[in-house]
Amino acid sequence: MTQNNAAQLFKAVKQDQALKERLKAAANPETFIQIAQERGYDFTVEELETELSKLSSEELAAIVNPGVAPRLHIYPR
Repeated sequence: MTQNNAAQLFKAVKQDQALKERLKAAANPETFIQIAQERGYDFTVEELETELSKLSSEELAAIVNPGVAPRLHIYPR
């Protein structure tokens, strides 16, 4: 069920520019999840990573700031 919440969040982001901008500004997975929880989406870091891995580079860039390479922005360097 929570895995579905991550997928549902990514669908909602396509319709909500403010949410998209907040998620792009997230500096780490925990902040990303906290923003999602404020909107009623509940999932773990592992579930987030699983859903992110299913996205194309273009879809990923539309949801999170990919930085230099995809997914690096929300993971500590």
